[in-house]
Amino acid sequence: MKPEVVFGLESAAWPALLLNADSVVLRANAAATATFGPVLTGEAPVLSAIWSPENGGKPEEFLPRWEQSPSPTTELKLRTANGATAKFTAAICAFSRDGGKWYVLQLLPAAERAPAPAAVPAEPRAAADAGGAVLKQKLDCALQLARTVSLDFNNALTSVLGHTSLLLSKAEAGHPWRRSLMEVEKSAQHAAEIANELQTFSRQEKETPRAPPGNLNVVANRCVEFFRNAHGATIAWHVQLEKNLLAVRFDEAKVQQALTRILENAVEATGDGGRGQITVLTRNVELTEPTQDRNVRLAAGAYVCVEITDNGGGIEPDVLPRIFEPFFTTKKGVHRGLGLALVYGIITNHGGGVVISSQPGAGTAARVYLPAEKDFIHERTGTEENLQGTETILVVDDEALLLTMAETILTDFGYKVLTANSGQKALAMLSRDDSPPDLVVTDLVMPGMGGRELIERIRQLAPAMPILCTSGCVMPADKQTGAAYLRKPFTSAELLAEVKRVLARKNPVD
Repeated sequence: MKPEVVFGLESAAWPALLLNADSVVLRANAAATATFGPVLTGEAPVLSAIWSPENGGKPEEFLPRWEQSPSPTTELKLRTANGATAKFTAAICAFSRDGGKWYVLQLLPAAERAPAPAAVPAEPRAAADAGGAVLKQKLDCALQLARTVSLDFNNALTSVLGHTSLLLSKAEAGHPWRRSLMEVEKSAQHAAEIANELQTFSRQEKETPRAPPGNLNVVANRCVEFFRNAHGATIAWHVQLEKNLLAVRFDEAKVQQALTRILENAVEATGDGGRGQITVLTRNVELTEPTQDRNVRLAAGAYVCVEITDNGGGIEPDVLPRIFEPFFTTKKGVHRGLGLALVYGIITNHGGGVVISSQPGAGTAARVYLPAEKDFIHERTGTEENLQGTETILVVDDEALLLTMAETILTDFGYKVLTANSGQKALAMLSRDDSPPDLVVTDLVMPGMGGRELIERIRQLAPAMPILCTSGCVMPADKQTGAAYLRKPFTSAELLAEVKRVLARKNPVD
């Protein structure tokens, strides 16, 4: 990962530096260059160029020492461009990427504390207000960094996921590129988790959105298809999915990760002898009283069970009780022993349970239970026929990548697409006398005129205009803006399905 991708404080009013573990300054924002002068603009500048001896110790020892006892802020004295020494409150953030360690230093001018006269008490409210202002400024530094990174990250992921899912929808099962495309899609979905976590941190409110109800058959099918394409010649696959599966509220990316880990173990257990068999089935389970399935105690209620069995060598009785222990593994090589521990954590965090039963020489069965709602969600077929349309759609986004992605997908499915890279241009297009679009798809976060203001202006021009807004922020549909909502990043099928749904509201079928 390049420093340019993660450094999002270029326009901050306070100095900010991006350093590596050797205290080399990889990036310095404009405020840092103005404060410390040209010593930060040369080739591979180091922290020692602005370090004051008053800090004690060598500058290259500062970050390792901070790592041993990290604190949110620390006081530093640094040499400025005019040769003077200034005191700063340094807010430090450390993170690892691609095997390297990086640090973000945000340098806020330290407030000078004058001693209060002995006979005159200091005003406590003023002191508290000053301290609160400094604390708020520090928090704003971290929030701005997280918000900037998550928004840009989400936009890039939306383009990757949109184009990849479009290609996957057109690639036949035996296409030589299909496996690689599925890996790209899986990686993008994992990256989306990181972006969503950053987005949650950057918002002042810390409400965790409740996962929408979904069909586990979709995830099970996707996982099986990946392994079947890779091992179809050596393993016989038997897939038995319940047609009327109960709805489950789950994080799709995490549950897919859990099922993938179980299937990886099943594939490895069957070996390459050409006689491997793996069965994947889903079923509804309704319990009228608490039930014990080996190590898992299930409360009364409805569940969906995903069961994966193989005819491999099985697990030894002395090993079976330890399989969920972190860092425990019987595999040779670079395995870290986190596979089933990760599965256990994901499933139990969803309120479910995972059971592994096995006998040496008789194979292994893994049963994943997730709490279900007494409602059915049928799979979407994802075929072009039910996602195609002929309507005109205006797409508004300040990111050229996303305009291209949306235009490519929607045009490919029969829609006529108009694009605008700002709210002002969108309003100019809507104000013309020619035929208006049938739907407006707009981003919520744009410079100048934001999405919410654009929606209000559209309501004035055309009150009945259907609007679909998109953003990486969590916001329920039909609230705040009165428009439908699609969260970034999204796949091509999700975009097409939501467009179809919003248009269907405008033209209901009798």
